[in-house]
Amino acid sequence: MPTTCSRDSKDAYDLPYDRLAMHEFVLSARSLKREHGISALDVAKRLMDYGFHPPTIYFPLVVPEALMIEPTETEAKETLDEFAEAMLAIAREAEVDPDVLRRRRTGARLSDWTRCSPRSVRS
Repeated sequence: MPTTCSRDSKDAYDLPYDRLAMHEFVLSARSLKREHGISALDVAKRLMDYGFHPPTIYFPLVVPEALMIEPTETEAKETLDEFAEAMLAIAREAEVDPDVLRRRRTGARLSDWTRCSPRSVRS
């Protein structure tokens, strides 16, 4: 198992609408699905393991594998940074060991998994 991950943060998720966002924006897990078989649902479930509420998925319907990110105005910058790091860690996991995310579909325990992120999962 490699200990480093090569996925660049700009390539981790597709940004279907590259424009100014006021309070929400949409990412797409389309490339993760195509390259590693990891869906938006897999990403959303894995975010829960990192201690984050999952985003709205598969909406808008015009974006394949949509992840609608909608933080509240009261979120601290540190929390937003941790969320962004968790999203990147999940993309790296999909690249290095996609079975980590696939096992989440079956209800495997978090302790059964390995992660490419050096950060520990939030409790």
